[in-house]
Amino acid sequence: MKHHVCALAAAGTLAAAMACGEAFAQKQGGILRQYIIDSPASMSIHEETTVVAERPMMAVFNNLVLFDQHVAQNSLSDILPELATDWAWD
Repeated sequence: MKHHVCALAAAGTLAAAMACGEAFAQKQGGILRQYIIDSPASMSIHEETTVVAERPMMAVFNNLVLFDQHVAQNSLSDILPELATDWAWD
């Protein structure tokens, strides 16, 4: 009897997952909704000191360069371009 209940629960879970497969599919475009814990004083990420203003604006502004997120210890050779096309230093 215990095996029948487990099998029935597994079948129900599988059926529910198959029924809502489209809901889990990633779609391009749309609206990004993000919960903000407080009301930011301004939208200037350079003038604010808390993450309340920085976090929502991170989706708006791009970086010139990024570090490779797949490398455990980053170095200067792991810099990847985002907006920058070329850079050099002496």
